[in-house]
Amino acid sequence: MNTLEGKWKFAILYVLLDRGTLRFKELERAIPDISTRMLVKELKHLENKKIVQRTAYATVPPKVEYTLTEIGISLQPVISSISNWGKDYAKALAG
Repeated sequence: MNTLEGKWKFAILYVLLDRGTLRFKELERAIPDISTRMLVKELKHLENKKIVQRTAYATVPPKVEYTLTEIGISLQPVISSISNWGKDYAKALAG
């Protein structure tokens, strides 16, 4: 649970599961309320835990892509279940 704790990790995983490999700015735009600093921190954590793979290309300007590893992809049922629960919960609150 420590690996996935926090507000932003599920959002990052959800976007990567939904859209596949993304560059940093694409990921940042997909999660509008996250700060650049927090996104960097969370991506480093997920990379250290082998959930996200970072690929840097030696180009000008630098290009960095993030994708889920096999371990990250295996979280798909968990992320989907939480997403479905959240949608059902929002509907129940709405009336």
